Amino acid sequence: MFLSFPWILETSEVTKFHSNSIDCFLQGLIAACGISVLCSLLRVYNFIQTCSDYENGSKQRSSSPGGPVRGNWRATLKFWSLTVLLSLVGSRVSSLIVLEFSLRAVSAWVSAGLDGSGRGLDLLLIQSQCSLGCSLTSTLAFLHQGAPHSCFSLLLAAALSWALASFSHSLQSHVATLYPLHSKERYCGKCITLLTSGHTMLGSLQRAIVLVFALAGVASTTTVYNHFLSQKDALKLWIPLSICYTLLVFNIQEDKHRQSGTQALMHTVVVRLGGLLVLMLTVGYWSDVLHVLITFLGEAVCLMTSQDLLKAVLKEEEETSLSNYEKSSSHKTITRKTSWDDSS
Repeated sequence: MFLSFPWILETSEVTKFHSNSIDCFLQGLIAACGISVLCSLLRVYNFIQTCSDYENGSKQRSSSPGGPVRGNWRATLKFWSLTVLLSLVGSRVSSLIVLEFSLRAVSAWVSAGLDGSGRGLDLLLIQSQCSLGCSLTSTLAFLHQGAPHSCFSLLLAAALSWALASFSHSLQSHVATLYPLHSKERYCGKCITLLTSGHTMLGSLQRAIVLVFALAGVASTTTVYNHFLSQKDALKLWIPLSICYTLLVFNIQEDKHRQSGTQALMHTVVVRLGGLLVLMLTVGYWSDVLHVLITFLGEAVCLMTSQDLLKAVLKEEEETSLSNYEKSSSHKTITRKTSWDDSS
């Protein structure tokens, strides 16, 4: 009887471990599907804008992002890599990542408003991939906390997410191969819809991302309070740390205006996750430190596989800056000529 008790206890612990592992895997799968939907729709939007500019004669038409075969295996590798990585990140670190990205998004929005331009907002949408995955996992973990049959609801959500990601990927493939023809012939329902309302896709994506992070912010705030701030005298440590990290985020946002390119984005990831790593070394567990390192791998996977999106946004910013410079130069030339004629 006494020999069987440890076996029963071990069996229950193993069953609980496997149940939690399945839940974590499904949460990571849902998060990877969300990232896949975001990237597919961004590529669809960029391709539509490129075709529109080509037809108007404003720029030379570029090829679709990657070949069909190369794009498929890269997307598949990215999808399953993010599924595994996001499954391993705990809710504590995911909540901190969500709150950190929300602070960074507010900083970028304020900076864009002060500059009078939208510089940085499109790049921020591309950089939100891993943070979006963390927001989905933290929200799902918060909603299913203590649920007796969470595996079934997560399985249903994973099936719906998989269907949505498959539809977005098929739409991207359809647009990359057939949109130039169908937009001229006008006999495809998908392409006609994208031709008439495709310019609103970016705004819809931004609103959807804001909604996801708003919901995740509530769940992350509750998780952070329960795990970090509920202890006695915890605020005495967290207030100065939060102030220092806020100043770091604003400093990073200012440095973005002086730098450009993928290396600058990777430098930003290293700096902010390094700050979060120091924070976890101060108030967290060793598992939190490991989860921060896993998050860094997720950020690297998202950025390395989104080079086409980054190049498109950076190229668009360069062309916009050049166009504004030419307009200001022509305006100054006309003003000087007018003043010279008046003086004569």
